Amino acid sequence: MTADNSSGPKGDFTYRRATRGDIEQLTALAVVSYGAYFKELSPEEAGKLRAGVSDTSRFENLVKLSDGFVCLSGSDIVGMAFLVPSGNAWEIFPAEWSYIRMVGVHPAWQGKGIAKELTRLCIERARSRGESIVALHTSEMMTAARHVYEGFGFKVIREIEPRFGKRYWLYTLEL
Repeated sequence: MTADNSSGPKGDFTYRRATRGDIEQLTALAVVSYGAYFKELSPEEAGKLRAGVSDTSRFENLVKLSDGFVCLSGSDIVGMAFLVPSGNAWEIFPAEWSYIRMVGVHPAWQGKGIAKELTRLCIERARSRGESIVALHTSEMMTAARHVYEGFGFKVIREIEPRFGKRYWLYTLEL
């Protein structure tokens, strides 16, 4: 699963499936990658986000339930994304949809196409599983992420309830 094409990630990265042995690194990556948003939130909302992304049980569940992908630079996980298959309804996602969760890239590695490649891997996996819809949600803080998703053809379905005091949208991609 190494990316070799010139339109893909810039750098010497390896991509593979996430495993239970990755949970510590996944949790640390979530704190660092989502930590960039803490300063855009009120102290109370930043605390809620920090608590959510530092909860190792979140990653234990995601690794068990989903098709998780990680990007490595050497032995360090510098990016992650998870495709949850249909049949697993969650808050805003109906059971008929698969959906992408917790796309994160270490700030030192952003801008190198990692999020794009991880998203591509999730979409490719959804297609191979026979999924008809891939969904995700993202916020007004995540401008770069929205551009990545829209580049793949994801469309805004609707605005959803604010989270952490910020606007969020539900996106879907028909496969």
